[in-house]
Amino acid sequence: SPEVSEEALSFSDADQVSEWASAGVRWAVSNGVISGKGNNVLDPQGSATRAEVAQMLYNYSKIG
Repeated sequence: SPEVSEEALSFSDADQVSEWASAGVRWAVSNGVISGKGNNVLDPQGSATRAEVAQMLYNYSKIG
């Protein structure tokens, strides 16, 4: 498992991230895989569009 920062997420809806997903979301944010939907919103309980998933996969592929 990659190391995950214990730093809290700074999104206005960060409290909606499920406990089981918290470490993975923090890792993805800190590594630039996800960056939220704008206006300081992550929308962790929402659905991702095909374009959003494509962007996340592209961002993940750039991690070196």
